[in-house]
Amino acid sequence: MIRWCTAVAADLPQALSDRIFKANASLEVKKQDPTKTNVDDLPPIVLVHGIFGFGKGKFGSFSYFGGAEKKDERVLVPDLGSLTSTYDRARELFYYLKGGTVDYGEEHSKACGHSQFGRLYEQGHYPEWDEDHPIHIVGHSAGAQVARVLQQMLADKAFKGHENTSENWVLSITALSGAFNGTTRTYLDGMLPEDGRNMKPLCLLQLCRLGVIIYDWLDIPLLKAYYNFGFDHFNLSWRKVGLWGLVDCLLGNAGPWATGDWILPDLTIQGATKLNCDLQTFRNTFYFSYVTKRTRKFLGVTVPSGILSIHPMLFMRVLQMSLYRHPLDAPPPYKGYRDEDWLDNDGALNTISMTHPRLPIEHPSCPVTNDSECQPLQPGIWYYKIVEGDHILFILNRERAGVQFDLIYDGIFKRCRKHVFKKTQQTIPNQVDRE
Repeated sequence: MIRWCTAVAADLPQALSDRIFKANASLEVKKQDPTKTNVDDLPPIVLVHGIFGFGKGKFGSFSYFGGAEKKDERVLVPDLGSLTSTYDRARELFYYLKGGTVDYGEEHSKACGHSQFGRLYEQGHYPEWDEDHPIHIVGHSAGAQVARVLQQMLADKAFKGHENTSENWVLSITALSGAFNGTTRTYLDGMLPEDGRNMKPLCLLQLCRLGVIIYDWLDIPLLKAYYNFGFDHFNLSWRKVGLWGLVDCLLGNAGPWATGDWILPDLTIQGATKLNCDLQTFRNTFYFSYVTKRTRKFLGVTVPSGILSIHPMLFMRVLQMSLYRHPLDAPPPYKGYRDEDWLDNDGALNTISMTHPRLPIEHPSCPVTNDSECQPLQPGIWYYKIVEGDHILFILNRERAGVQFDLIYDGIFKRCRKHVFKKTQQTIPNQVDRE
């Protein structure tokens, strides 16, 4: 994880220099002339960052998505907790869009030891959001699971005062290196492979924990305005907990690490499997996943696919993950686990984890080599395409990815904009015949 942070930091200076498809009965496939369409009529495309990420307005003028948001006139880039749990981030995303005070839920908040209410959005970024005014979500890494959890919450009508929500508020979910089934990297960084919830006493994640606790305890407004890990609802500031509160957190007796309400447990294979137990793939939603991979077979051994093609700070991580073996004295993370299935990776996530949800049960999926092969795509199926790239190729630094960056994001935005609109929505002007 610390190497991932360093990789992000290393790319920032360089970065400074520089329903999809065919539908079922409830959808209508149409083409539009984007130059003549009212921007306000378009469903927003919401870009959701991953771990250690940030949204618009944070980290100065840097863009987590490498400026991809400029490719369309109606793109939203929310700033969610960079280390908070998938559950908490999904709640934050709802209120970011709809408006109001973030409500983490009374039961969850009591169980996890934090305030029930968080940030106030006096004006939502898409207050008209409903089934007739849906959204597209594009999630990178852990952001893909946030999109799935949010859609499930909408289906479960889990937001008090918003009892009319449904899964159809989301037209499509696109994943960029999506963390659907966890990653073996969490164990390399310090999560215990025995349970996927607790940390080893001495590891990189413990150093990260100490740094975050001190950062939040100091609570320096200028720094928090620049970057925020998202734990404000845990009230870790010296103004609220004092010196003894800091000691309590450092000893692991309080805070998100004491209750497990932070992102890393969700990224273990066990944690992702538990999360997936409650998440559906919905029949009216379109799903597409871009899977990144930077390994290959050499004499029957999985090795990094090159030195120059992998970010310098991720090369060793690709190598480590390709050599990972689950401890023999620890129970397997799931029945049928095999080390060889989890060797291919992009330096942060295993390739097998990014294709589609497969644990504890496999969801409908279809591999794609060329986009033209699978048109028209059907809802309720995870289409996935494997591309050569490490975990941060399509974020932060547009120049590093080169033409691949434009091909990926142009393809995503084209699907979102060109084809799918609800029948109940307003008629899009200048339409041509259906495909």
